Amino acid sequence: MASETNSPLDVDIAALQGGPADLGQYAGKVVLIVNVASKCGLTPQYTGLEQLHERYAAQGFTVLGVPCNQFLGQEPGSAEEIAEFCSATYGVTFPMTEKIEVNGEGRHPLYERLVGFADAEGHSGDIRWNFEKFLIGRDGTVVARFSPQTEPEAAEVVAAVEKALG
Repeated sequence: MASETNSPLDVDIAALQGGPADLGQYAGKVVLIVNVASKCGLTPQYTGLEQLHERYAAQGFTVLGVPCNQFLGQEPGSAEEIAEFCSATYGVTFPMTEKIEVNGEGRHPLYERLVGFADAEGHSGDIRWNFEKFLIGRDGTVVARFSPQTEPEAAEVVAAVEKALG
């Protein structure tokens, strides 16, 4: 993708297990980017995220988990601990990035490109909590934002994914 698109998929970020995550591989696909945490009241959303990922993967969809420890220290683990927890507890198969900051001075460039987009209630700016969701369309632009409390399999999320998949 051309860097002038300002797409979130144009940024460099490492994969959870090391090496580049290569977000460019998702060009032309639909991606749900979610800041995740292993010790949050919303952590059971991993189940719905995995089900969504499996349901639409063949149509060019993926969930991208982005671990973050900025909300009450709810993602304290190492990359290996996070990977093991997600796999063993929730059977997660979707890709995960390195642990990053989504707010503040240390905000990762990926989130610099996401936070300006408003959700259906008009919220834009800082990430409110773990499991805030951003849907990236096939053209690499943000097409929807969902609050942390919105379940991955909620009707509005599924409808937005299906619309983006075309």
